[in-house]
Amino acid sequence: MNSFPFAIVGFDLDGTLLDTHKDLARAVNHALSLESRPAIPAAEVRDLIGGGARTMLVRALEVTGGAVPAARFDELHAALLAFYEDNICIDTDLFPGGYAMLDALEARGVKLAVVTNKLERFARAIFDGLGLTDRFYTVIGGDTLGPGRSKPRPDLLNLMLERGGNAGRAAYVGDTTYDTGAAAAAGLPCIAVSFGFCDRPAHELGAAAVIDHFDELVPTLERLGD
Repeated sequence: MNSFPFAIVGFDLDGTLLDTHKDLARAVNHALSLESRPAIPAAEVRDLIGGGARTMLVRALEVTGGAVPAARFDELHAALLAFYEDNICIDTDLFPGGYAMLDALEARGVKLAVVTNKLERFARAIFDGLGLTDRFYTVIGGDTLGPGRSKPRPDLLNLMLERGGNAGRAAYVGDTTYDTGAAAAAGLPCIAVSFGFCDRPAHELGAAAVIDHFDELVPTLERLGD
């Protein structure tokens, strides 16, 4: 088991480890309703996710009538976050194969981390709700290091390595250009998941490999580590 090529594997949250789109859709549609905008079907909200709640709201406003004044945007953003915090883990769960995949990595002695642009308190609330918090040695959010240091900057992934004691080779798993960009900047290989909230076709994200199901992650990491 000690021959596994990666000591640390980090994961993005939304669209990578967890399918959060239904709960995010409820929150963004709550914010839109305050501006008398039409609701966006949950399946279409999937295409708006990536880069954090603020970016998602910007996109949602664009497709329902256009931008609003900055002060009003801040009000809607605050309302979105408050609603989401109160309804954060209704339909959210790991993507298919996720539990077995985490078991397989843990059995190989891999240290697991979460690095997301979602606010850290929201990420922790979700993992607490799912009973998964103890499976990760660290959960890092977009606000953990303060403004301007979220993905695609490498800062959060560098913090992941630091908190992991720089234990050995690391890889990152994500679903957007924010993830592949951050991994490249941090010097880490990135595996993209095609089933996520990809902001480009998965094979155009610039990842070292693309997987279509979590069953493929361990063998893909083994191949990348050769």
